[in-house]
Amino acid sequence: MGILSGLLGNASLVEANKVAEGLAPILARGETVEVAFRVIRDEFIFTDKRLILIDKQGLTGKKVEYLSIPYRAVTRFSVETAGHFDLDAELKIWVSGDGEPVSKTLRGSENVTAIQKTLATAVLGTL
Repeated sequence: MGILSGLLGNASLVEANKVAEGLAPILARGETVEVAFRVIRDEFIFTDKRLILIDKQGLTGKKVEYLSIPYRAVTRFSVETAGHFDLDAELKIWVSGDGEPVSKTLRGSENVTAIQKTLATAVLGTL
């Protein structure tokens, strides 16, 4: 089901050490990857200091946007789960200084609660 979930856009858990190897050039000294989720080609990386949203763009995925959100900058967040007819779940994160939230769409509900719990744990300082 893992491959099928990934193709359908569901979030799947990724091994933190593998993600850390790929992110080594951008991680701060002493920063560690705690948890990582993948949605098709995009990733939600939770480190001990920040959330990194990785958005791979284009057909080849060579163009990549790295959005770094320090946990202390998160003012609030919301998760809208998928329903019977609306299969998309949505995550919104408000960052201090920005009027509009950062929005990410997740298809299905697999690991949406895990992402929400991880974000809550990080923002509240217990990660």
